[in-house]
Amino acid sequence: MKARSGRTLNAQHSTFNVQMMTTLLIVGLVLACTPLRGWADTAKGEDNKYEKAIDTAVESGLEYLAKNQMADGSFPGMPKCNAVTSLAIMAFLAHGYSPGLEPYGDTINRGIDSVLNSQQPDGTLIGPGGGQMYSHNISTLMLSEVSGMVDPERQKRIDEVLPKALQVILAAQKVNKDDNNKGGWRYNPNSNDSDMSHSGWATMALRSARNNGTPVPKEAIDDAVKYIKKCGAQDGSFGYQGGGGGGLARSGAALLCLELSGNHRTEDNLKTGLYIANRFKQQNWGGEWFYYGMYYCAQGMFQLGDKEWQEFAPQLYETILKQQTPDGSWQNMGGASDENGPGPCYRTSMAILALSVTYRQLPIYQR
Repeated sequence: MKARSGRTLNAQHSTFNVQMMTTLLIVGLVLACTPLRGWADTAKGEDNKYEKAIDTAVESGLEYLAKNQMADGSFPGMPKCNAVTSLAIMAFLAHGYSPGLEPYGDTINRGIDSVLNSQQPDGTLIGPGGGQMYSHNISTLMLSEVSGMVDPERQKRIDEVLPKALQVILAAQKVNKDDNNKGGWRYNPNSNDSDMSHSGWATMALRSARNNGTPVPKEAIDDAVKYIKKCGAQDGSFGYQGGGGGGLARSGAALLCLELSGNHRTEDNLKTGLYIANRFKQQNWGGEWFYYGMYYCAQGMFQLGDKEWQEFAPQLYETILKQQTPDGSWQNMGGASDENGPGPCYRTSMAILALSVTYRQLPIYQR
């Protein structure tokens, strides 16, 4: 099994006795089953002050997710679709847990299987109940991230499912669109318009696959970046579509995609970082998309890095940590009810992904 991160024991001599070999084997198994964190080389200043609080909150949140996994391996959410399940799987991965290894290896594997089993004849991964391109893009991103971390049998299935899923994304980008929408994505594979939110997830899925060695055309990434830039405004913010008003979540999504696509710390990105930092202080946070905003602002600002991240991180941590409930989930900040909205597993997964950004366990989010 290929692992993205881990530790190996390399014997330098061939004369170890049986007792020594047994000891080394036990140590290796312990290390392999231990989540590997990434604080040491990235965390400093304010990050270190929150390490213990974040560890405690995230572990409690992961326990909540594991307890609420459905019998079929999916995670509950309304509408029921693969997006919630894929986000939950990435939440476990983001904190250093691996498929097949205790304590959450079976939880992760069953979640992966539920997504793999949902692929439709046309290659989409929307799952039961719909979800459209949101579900498909997020699920494709998850499968790309987990590829190379699973057992051979699951890897074989991913190798069959993932190329078809990527082709859906690539074909949807090539649908005939006007200049304002060219290069982006929308709710359906055949949509002839685009928006920043869908385009953010699709861009990350393609970027992840390309990083993982899949032959994703460079022009697809380039065209996505061109569309994202069309959604930008003079103040550094990004709107839902070109010419629309700017918002925090969409600005975070744009910043993340631009940083991940080779546009690191450009003048425009720094302006977006300043917009996010200033708006974050002024925002009266709440509503259905609170955790969506937290996730993207965390990921985007972390990629921007340096003093921008160090000054932003404590505000982010304080805002998210105080919303956790005693059962380990994160509370509803308003908007749709849990019966009709994304639900607590969605909120908990997004909060964990935002809090775990410094661990750098998910390859797509590594600097």
